[in-house]
Amino acid sequence: MVKNNKGFTLVELAIVLVIIGIILGAVLKGQELITNAKTKRTYNLQREVFAAIYTYVDKYTKLPGDDNTVAGRTGFGGLYSGGNGDGLIDAAVNFACPNVSPAVNESCGLWEHLRASNIIGGSLPANPANPFGGAVGVGYEAVQGLAANWIGMTNIPPDIGQSLDTLYDDGLYDAGTIRAGAVYTSATPLNLYFKL
Repeated sequence: MVKNNKGFTLVELAIVLVIIGIILGAVLKGQELITNAKTKRTYNLQREVFAAIYTYVDKYTKLPGDDNTVAGRTGFGGLYSGGNGDGLIDAAVNFACPNVSPAVNESCGLWEHLRASNIIGGSLPANPANPFGGAVGVGYEAVQGLAANWIGMTNIPPDIGQSLDTLYDDGLYDAGTIRAGAVYTSATPLNLYFKL
């Protein structure tokens, strides 16, 4: 007596496995595309901040935040005016500017000056965010032995930092115009700095 067994044939199982493989491949490729887009956006954000700062310099001949002549400008009343005009955006790269006006130091005053001059949007001197969810800051700091004005970003995955450094600089975390706060083999997100 032959029983009527119902089940999947090998061909049907193979088709299901192929479909699952295609779906997994699409998901992984999609994640790769998202990561690549965030990486490119991180570099472009750095370039936009750089351009905004030097647009301000072209317009007012002072670095934003460091500008000691801002108090005398029409429409700039009540802003951070403690800049000393020495060409350094003091104090260090500040990633935690408060949401108050006027700002509390040159690093936070930079955002306030850029917004008041209509170079960037927004209303308070809070730091903008980078594509990886960290903050963007600008200031004078010694990064891996080089004291300069830097554009810094927090929460950058080490492999992304190394990729950007290799693509646009020398690939070394402690040399060149792109530097990291830790080695690129670090297991935790790091701060990435671009020389201004």
